[in-house]
Amino acid sequence: MTASPKRVILPRSECKAPRDAKDVGRTPAQQVLSVSVIVRRKMPLALKDLKGRVVSREEFDEKYAASSADFEQLRRFAHQHGLSVDETTSSLSRRTLVLRGTAQNLEKAFGIELHEYEGAGKKFHGYTGVVSLPESNAGVVEAVLGLDARPIAKPHVRFLSGDQQATVTYSPVQVAALYNFPSGVNGAGETIGIIELGGGYNESDITTFFSGLNLTPPDVVSVSVDGGANSPTNPDSADGEVALDIEVSGGIAPGAKIAVYFTPNTDQGFVDAITTAVHDTTNHPSVISISWGGPESSWTQSSLTALDDACQSAGALGITVTVAAGDNGSSDGASGNNVDFPASSPHVLGCGGTKLVGSGTKISSETVWNDGSEGGATGGGVSVDFALPSWQTNIGVPAPTSANGGRGVPDVAGDASPETGYNILVDGQQEVVGGTSAVAPLWAGLITLINQQRGTSAGFVNPALYAAPSAFHDITSGNNGAFSAGPGWDACTGLGSPNGTAIAAALGASGTSSSAESGGAKKHPKKDRA
Repeated sequence: MTASPKRVILPRSECKAPRDAKDVGRTPAQQVLSVSVIVRRKMPLALKDLKGRVVSREEFDEKYAASSADFEQLRRFAHQHGLSVDETTSSLSRRTLVLRGTAQNLEKAFGIELHEYEGAGKKFHGYTGVVSLPESNAGVVEAVLGLDARPIAKPHVRFLSGDQQATVTYSPVQVAALYNFPSGVNGAGETIGIIELGGGYNESDITTFFSGLNLTPPDVVSVSVDGGANSPTNPDSADGEVALDIEVSGGIAPGAKIAVYFTPNTDQGFVDAITTAVHDTTNHPSVISISWGGPESSWTQSSLTALDDACQSAGALGITVTVAAGDNGSSDGASGNNVDFPASSPHVLGCGGTKLVGSGTKISSETVWNDGSEGGATGGGVSVDFALPSWQTNIGVPAPTSANGGRGVPDVAGDASPETGYNILVDGQQEVVGGTSAVAPLWAGLITLINQQRGTSAGFVNPALYAAPSAFHDITSGNNGAFSAGPGWDACTGLGSPNGTAIAAALGASGTSSSAESGGAKKHPKKDRA
């Protein structure tokens, strides 16, 4: 009789029972589930070692993708445990091998026990404890996503409530004018990728909204990831988030194509959507906007690492990732001080919120967004999971509360208060909306304009932005709870809100270019890779 192979625990895979859901029993043994196995890179990737150099997709695949030998080893592991490999959704570039099988076989393969949970109107499967693998396979696996399907993130969108009074409301075009965004460019030749973990959009809303701004509606396409789909229902759903993201980014850069990646609200869906967008050789997004997230403490360490790695891949390939910093102040809706992830990833541009008052091109006042406990406030603080990046040294980031932490959040800011909110159209209804959800697509739109000016993608912009503090409107008034604004960087509004043309200069854009000169062919070769 052959002895069972020695098993080892997959590092950082511990999963705790969900706080707001009830265990209602074992997952049916024959229920078929899908997991995404994140496989190690051929060689380690560190953006700082690239020193700003953007790698081609060919170089990325040669050095930083998964190896075919590791994939083959895991295929054998899968077949030994009665699991099938979904080759159509697996990808060496994405380092993702997708396995399908019964709950019973997945339990045996990964050394866990699956249970069903119910809470807050949601039903999902999950496990507690740690994942284990045969010793011979464990070294090639970095994460196994999909064994726990709890909702992982919330949209950071805030509607103007009935007891709030709007001071002033804006179209995205008006906000761009106040922030002095570059003129003479419209994003032509670029694609903005948007990650959505729910909701949907109506074509009629897009046509009506942009026509109302005297703009040609952008080309918007939806991309399904892990079965996610464009599924609009009503304004009270995540549709408000989707509309805000499309209408703000598109209002800033109406000449750009917008690719919306719809995915389930799980860590598997979130990571798969980002890796799909990063390695999308059909749409070629040069900027990815993310307005969803949750407190760092709500993530497993392995999913935190997998998503951060996906954002690092984006930076290596010259793709900028903008992320909302959260709408619940310094607590991020949990106990104590918390920062929101993925805004706390050191490989993204974390976007905080302000309250902006102005008209035309003149800003009258701009303070930290904090409308009280009911009205929302910008997220911000210090990560407990990610160390202080080199580009944040000597700017006064408060000391972390953990040995591993130190990364300050946010990096930048923009108008987010619903009381100085954005006029959008969602499911046929006019709404006034804010939240840091508006700031991520605002910055995505700005970077898109700059990419068109540059003729190449700006890529990972954080080091250059921190080297140009004078390109920002420094916000020195207000607080988000535990942290107060002051001169220079702070844990409410980061470096501040943008002076768009100064930001463009800081990122190496020289003047404007016509849409004919900005075509993406030279930057984004249309060569699909298997």
